[in-house]
Amino acid sequence: MTTTRFAPSPSGRLHLGHAFSAVLGHDAARAGGGKFRLRIEDLDPGRCREEYVEGIFEDLRWLGVSWDGEVLVQSQRTHLYAEALDRLREQGLVYPCFCTRADIAASLTAPHGDAGAAYPGTCRGLPDDPDRRASTPHSWRLDAVKAIAQAGLPPWAEHDGQVFESKQSDIGDAILARKDAPSSYHLACVVDDAASGVDLVARGADLRPSTPVQRLLQALLGLPEPRYLHHPLVLHADGRRLAKRDLAPTLAAMRESGVDGRALAAGLATGRLPSGFRLGQA
Repeated sequence: MTTTRFAPSPSGRLHLGHAFSAVLGHDAARAGGGKFRLRIEDLDPGRCREEYVEGIFEDLRWLGVSWDGEVLVQSQRTHLYAEALDRLREQGLVYPCFCTRADIAASLTAPHGDAGAAYPGTCRGLPDDPDRRASTPHSWRLDAVKAIAQAGLPPWAEHDGQVFESKQSDIGDAILARKDAPSSYHLACVVDDAASGVDLVARGADLRPSTPVQRLLQALLGLPEPRYLHHPLVLHADGRRLAKRDLAPTLAAMRESGVDGRALAAGLATGRLPSGFRLGQA
């Protein structure tokens, strides 16, 4: 049995790229006789809206994509992320970071990736100061050197059997809880995937760089190791990525124009895209 999930952020209406990911995950679960879970990643209060949550439900039903069990909503689970962070804190594997984005940008001489691999460690060696923590906004970062010394560099397996090895430079001192949110994507993702019994993580290839740090967190927290399906991204015909901020055509707009959602989903399942779109590299 295969259990997958679709985990959109309700910061805008879904577009064709979301539909492709949802259909692939849904079909993988159904083909494996398992479950397809739906998760709402709404930990960013500045961008998430309730009307977009309703839009997610509406779009998935239009596609004929059904989910199993209750919808998991991250904003209702912050105590679980705090518990996971506490476990890492008790092991001495995280530290408070008081740096602003401007501080970090000023200290870097090379580009850095999503996992925070190039963070210079400004706050890593600071003595613990409860008064400063109580009065100054701060995030919590993983101490990658200590974490890797404890758990090693866990590999990960893709759905096709390929096994990938992580490098320490892929991980860095990733943020696990932000100043303005109770958890980062990395920590909430591994806690929720484990809670939902997800054993195949189907998501876009742009999120592959997140996998090494998430595999490390799974090892540190004693969570199950899933397999991964990092699928190609849906692009405009000219190669531009679909993005909410660029006003990519929404599924709602396609529906209003008369597109048949189930027919669209059937095409996506075989890699057939509407005119004007193409798949990128996996």
